[in-house]
Amino acid sequence: MSLVEMNNIHKRFGEVVALRGVDFELDDNEVVGLIGDNGAGKSTLIKILSGVFPLTEGEFYVKGQRINPNRYSVREAHGLGIETVYQERALGVKQSLWRNVFLGRQPANRLGFINVKEARQETETIMRDFLGFTGGGVSPDSKIRTLSGGERQGVAIGRAMYFEADLVVLDEPTNALSVKEVGKVLNFIRQVKERGKSCVYISHTIANIYPVSDRFVILDRGAVVGEYERKSISESELVDVLTHHAVKAEQESRTPPRDD
Repeated sequence: MSLVEMNNIHKRFGEVVALRGVDFELDDNEVVGLIGDNGAGKSTLIKILSGVFPLTEGEFYVKGQRINPNRYSVREAHGLGIETVYQERALGVKQSLWRNVFLGRQPANRLGFINVKEARQETETIMRDFLGFTGGGVSPDSKIRTLSGGERQGVAIGRAMYFEADLVVLDEPTNALSVKEVGKVLNFIRQVKERGKSCVYISHTIANIYPVSDRFVILDRGAVVGEYERKSISESELVDVLTHHAVKAEQESRTPPRDD
């Protein structure tokens, strides 16, 4: 049984067709690189997976449980072990680490108030065991804005792992990061797999996505146009495949419609 199974997924926004008949599967303890040009439908697909958008047509299963698109939500996705890190709004930069880790899910005492002591202690555990923050420069009360880009992504991924996510979805996690910071994020993704969990990783940069993915799914204009095991395709061959689809899309966009 697959962790996620999506069959014949369609998504329309009025007259705009974002996804057209997409099939997508993800197994336990698997990292899948979801790749394609801008407008390919990658973000739309993961937002359906994460409970942000309802699908227009198709079937969707998580852990063998069929999803009702009329009731599925971000909260239900969390309950099924799906945590998503969106690059553009992963964290509140003016807030402390512990507040970011427990945002919306704060531990409470028997009177219903936030248990700040417990939240700080648990944040320290995440910092030490998952993020490798062993020095004295960073504490649970440190503001997110004092961290580097790679460390911020690590906090977001660590938060997902703390809440026992079976699937961590990352939307462009290495965007605008330095080479050193990219390395940190890729190591966090490797840790997700080492802990027996799964990951869907969206990126435009093949050099980043290639070494940490088990499999690649290529989207083009709302449809799956390729699927490859990493062991069956080299990084340069994968780049060639993406270039081929990008050139084909550009050529077709320039071809005037036939007047039959």
